Amino acid sequence: MFETDSNIDLTRRQFAEVKKRCLSMYEKKMKDYGTSWRIMRPESLTDQIFIKANRIRNIETTGVNIVGDAISSEFEGIINYGVMALVQLELKPGFAELDPAEAVALYNRHFDRSVNLMLDKDTDYDEAWRKMRVSSFTDIILTKLLRIKQIEDNRGATLVSEGVEGNYMDIINYSIFALIKIGYGD
Repeated sequence: MFETDSNIDLTRRQFAEVKKRCLSMYEKKMKDYGTSWRIMRPESLTDQIFIKANRIRNIETTGVNIVGDAISSEFEGIINYGVMALVQLELKPGFAELDPAEAVALYNRHFDRSVNLMLDKDTDYDEAWRKMRVSSFTDIILTKLLRIKQIEDNRGATLVSEGVEGNYMDIINYSIFALIKIGYGD
């Protein structure tokens, strides 16, 4: 079954809603903290994403959520840290703060590149993600993080695999899928 225009339109609308919410949080945090994350090396951002994904998996596995924060906020954080990681790969870490307008422009560019990658892949996969479980997205995100850590430990070298950037983009997209599945993008 091929994806219809209405499916594509729905997917685009849902992705736009997720982006709107994530960008809003990104901008609010930027008002609180500036772009202090610019000091972080990509490896540190990988670990931040790991902490969030591991928390989600722990809640999914045990059913216990003592802190009480919604899983949706963790997926949102994964998206925003993923975008920050892509920015860091491009600009390299540093002490210099970004101008807020530049930080938003970079966010939009990297978020949109990730979404466009998904839309290209989604044509081939016929929106199979809609039939998946949120817990599968969590496991895939954790797998991608372990791959990134291995690539980082290998100083970026791969023999036949996609690099760190492609894995971050996939993590962003799987997080968006999860948010849509739990009703965040409606």
